[in-house]
Amino acid sequence: MKLEIPYLNKTFPLEFPDENLLAFAEPNEYPVQTGTTELINAALDTPYSPAGKQNGITLPGFLKGGKKILIIINDATRPTPTEAMLSALIPVLESVCHGSSLALLVATGAHRAPTEEEYRQILGCHYERLRKNTVYHDARNDGEMVDIGTTRNGTPMLLNKKLFIADRIIATGSVEPHYFAGFTGGRKAFLPGIASYKTIEANHKNALSPNAKSLALEGNPVHEDMMDALPLIKAPVFSVMTVLDKKHTVAAVCAGDLMASFYGAVTIAKKIFCVAVPSKADIVVSVAKFPMDIDLYQSQKAIDNGAVALKDGGFLILVSSCRDGIGDEAYANLLKRSSSPADAIERIRAGYKLGYHKAAKMAEVSGRATIIAVSELSSETLNDLFIEKAASPQEALDKAMDHLTSNGIAVPKILVLPDGCVTVPDVVN
Repeated sequence: MKLEIPYLNKTFPLEFPDENLLAFAEPNEYPVQTGTTELINAALDTPYSPAGKQNGITLPGFLKGGKKILIIINDATRPTPTEAMLSALIPVLESVCHGSSLALLVATGAHRAPTEEEYRQILGCHYERLRKNTVYHDARNDGEMVDIGTTRNGTPMLLNKKLFIADRIIATGSVEPHYFAGFTGGRKAFLPGIASYKTIEANHKNALSPNAKSLALEGNPVHEDMMDALPLIKAPVFSVMTVLDKKHTVAAVCAGDLMASFYGAVTIAKKIFCVAVPSKADIVVSVAKFPMDIDLYQSQKAIDNGAVALKDGGFLILVSSCRDGIGDEAYANLLKRSSSPADAIERIRAGYKLGYHKAAKMAEVSGRATIIAVSELSSETLNDLFIEKAASPQEALDKAMDHLTSNGIAVPKILVLPDGCVTVPDVVN
């Protein structure tokens, strides 16, 4: 078996005997008969109603009478086709909302502000025209937040005040599996997208629950918090949610009512990203593709998804450049202070801070398996996180194979996830 593993602007060769391959599990093919523009326009023409039927109010009808329009867009950590969505939305806005004001808010959550290069990436051909209308959400700026109550789980609900200035809100995004929110997209545009740091921290603490996992919505306390935020938003919301395929090409678009369009997109996302594998593997090679290779904070999703199909005592090989470093440092500092993965989990239980959920998920995996990273991060940095470093996927695989065969596993089985951040293995046996 010979493979080429993408890494930055090159590929790494990876070779092993065919008999060792358990599965090469990438997102499923989803036949698309038309292009991105046509898919978006078709979704806008047949929007979802709150009842879940595609007979809802159209975008022109939704916008009629609007004077202050707010469009919520994703930051550069998501491969969302924002440029294409804006190309469909702006002409309708111009034809319906004469004299209205338009603001675009980048839903960064607790992430850093976009760089100017990333604004260009997000807005695309609309950069020159819309950059002046576009601002990012600063979760740490309490003066920009409005307190609107608490959720059923006691999470304080503070959201960006621009949400309450607008009289029409358009939420854009993409829907794919998320390792503790169940799925991205939909309600996530508001929480954590444009919520305060305090709100995000309280919400993400719920990620420590065993019910907070990929694909899980019902009974997931993280999802419940997000849902509780929605009735507190007074202006009407129109949603445009995309689902991307394994090539980051738009496979489907669902528009209209926020939650109905979200659930419509979830149904399609499951068909694409839930991939059957025959059993758990001894070795999982999980690749964090661009743009999720930006840092370890984002790339960790490839670890978590890979771990779903990894045997205890096995090896998980993460291939991610982590070109921007480790990301938020709170989780890394917690792991660095810990003597072992078990110690890290105990520390998190003793006192939670935003980011510690990431440390908990990583510690759970490193506590039962060996994680090896092919990354730009230093050996010292990775060792502090209970991760070993390898110069190439082949070096990491050879080390894992040698260890397993020397411990009596004659033919270690290998699972390869070429898009590990979004591929969720469905273990058959």
